[in-house]
Amino acid sequence: MNFNPKKKVSNIFLLIASFVIVSLILWNTNSFFKKFKEEERHKMEIWATAHSELSQASLEEDPGDLPIKVFQNNKSTPMILVNRDGSSKIHNLPKDKAGDSVFIRRTIAKFEKENQPIVIDYLGEELATLYYGNSEVLNKLKYYPLALLLIIFLFATVIYFFFRTSKASEQNKLWAGMAKETAHQIGTPLSSLLGWNELLKTESINPEITKEIEKDIARLETITERFSKIGSLPTLDLHDIVVETKSAFDYLELRSSKLVQFSFHSKVENATVMLNPSLYQWTIENLVKNGIDAMRGKGNIAIEIAKHSNYVHILVSDSGHGIPRSNHQTIFNPGVTSKKRGWGLGLSLVKRIVEEYHKGKVKVLSSNKQGTIMQIALQIIE
Repeated sequence: MNFNPKKKVSNIFLLIASFVIVSLILWNTNSFFKKFKEEERHKMEIWATAHSELSQASLEEDPGDLPIKVFQNNKSTPMILVNRDGSSKIHNLPKDKAGDSVFIRRTIAKFEKENQPIVIDYLGEELATLYYGNSEVLNKLKYYPLALLLIIFLFATVIYFFFRTSKASEQNKLWAGMAKETAHQIGTPLSSLLGWNELLKTESINPEITKEIEKDIARLETITERFSKIGSLPTLDLHDIVVETKSAFDYLELRSSKLVQFSFHSKVENATVMLNPSLYQWTIENLVKNGIDAMRGKGNIAIEIAKHSNYVHILVSDSGHGIPRSNHQTIFNPGVTSKKRGWGLGLSLVKRIVEEYHKGKVKVLSSNKQGTIMQIALQIIE
């Protein structure tokens, strides 16, 4: 793994800077909220003073126009004024609730939690108590930090998935490059093997030996072709899925342990699909080898082909230990494996070949302690 200390330091710096910026925004918002709340308190105290002046206007001299303007201009802060005799009057609240004692009692309890009530007096004599709540602007400001945090969270999520996708893209390019390089490296000794096999044919040896060598050389050529196609869009042509599946099955049966019993059954004589034979046979091999691993090298492997509507289903079953239901989806993710050895790429390649290249579907059809059935579905071309 390539470790870049400069990149790590820059990431830590960006993280700290982001935390500081968010903290400053939240602190500034909280300070502004407190300041606005103090301003509103001061405004309500002025309103209470104006009300006191107006209440005594009939007994004393005329208070002038200022208290009346203060009294009339407050149209945003909800208030309930409770007089000394217990009567109440609402301001900036629904007018139809003026006579609703339950509403008034609940609203007073709510206002007491939001703000400390203001006692209105005149020359030391208590006239009324003013209960008031937060204005609409203050309520919106109260939830502004939460909205800001949500926006920051969504923005961070977008950035995270962007970098994650970029990293995955880089890794895909790396794997594709390694695969192509592997194909290139195999090509050189493969050419030599072809030459040596031709030389063996001139010697007086059993022809069956060179024939089997030719089969394995052809197999290596197929593997080379597969690796060279990784990272590029494969060519699809019309092929009989029964023939191609049987070809992969026969090869695996011939070269597998005698402890594994193979069976093949097709409910259809032929089914034409758009296929890349080399890549498709790779998927069958991966599914069969996974099944053999699950059986620990001993058990039954069966392949069945059936038609459902305009799709052909290829079922690969084994008599292994099964897959937990919770892992039915994750087993197709790269790097997921239950084996002590292996990179967990087999089933991820199967999914990519079937779904991305062939526009089909692959899934765990069923799995229990008696075994697992994997299903590939491909559209039939009439």
